[in-house]
Amino acid sequence: MNNGDGLISVGIADDQDLVRAGFAMVINSQPDMRVVCQASNGEEIVSQCRRFHPDVVLMDVRMPGLDGIGATTQITASDEHASTHVIILTTFDLDEYVMSAINAGASGFLLKDTEPETLLSSIRTVYQGNAIIAPTATKRLVEHMMETGFAEDSWDNSQSPSSAPQPSMVQSGASTLQGMDRADAPAPSSASKSRMPYQDRELDELTEREREVLIEISHGLSNQEIAEKLFISLPTVKTHVAHILQKIHARDRVQAVVFAYENHLV
Repeated sequence: MNNGDGLISVGIADDQDLVRAGFAMVINSQPDMRVVCQASNGEEIVSQCRRFHPDVVLMDVRMPGLDGIGATTQITASDEHASTHVIILTTFDLDEYVMSAINAGASGFLLKDTEPETLLSSIRTVYQGNAIIAPTATKRLVEHMMETGFAEDSWDNSQSPSSAPQPSMVQSGASTLQGMDRADAPAPSSASKSRMPYQDRELDELTEREREVLIEISHGLSNQEIAEKLFISLPTVKTHVAHILQKIHARDRVQAVVFAYENHLV
């Protein structure tokens, strides 16, 4: 929790001491951030979140005992941690966890070899209420959905409108879900072509312009880039994004992208 000192409080969960120390050194070098807690497993970080209420948690996936997915689920499901956002730390061989992490409520995915500048900007972006994801993880995520489909019961549309993100959560123009151009998207497999199209009822609630904005979000464009492409103002884009997230009951842009692919908008 930002205790009025203006600093972004960060928690780190990783079972490797050197990894934690490295992240902490980078974060504590910034004038607007501080590390408030560190943990070597899921149980510890959940407990420390109750005590320190960090704004952002960097969460490793594979840890002894309760793993990063389980810990993320506990943190994001609790009203006690409503202001805490989780960034999952992943590697190429952990991409199978991305779907589980989305459902667990993670706000972002970064590779462990991410450049320090990217790590820091990602923490700031997530703190502002946006979602971030490594380009390679985005592509693998899309490939997974198009290869195996995205089951209706894996997307929870039972959330009440009161749990939908509020406009203040999407005011940043930071680039999110970067690097997924239309040309980069994998071609549908025969399995995905043979599936009966499934569409959420929330899709009908989106206006034509909101659908256009959602498609551009799915292509990895930032709010500023969407404004330039659709010839509308940045505040208008932010308003559309807020309405989209509210209407489809998505926590952030990551879930919005999943919704778009699930409903064959891209």
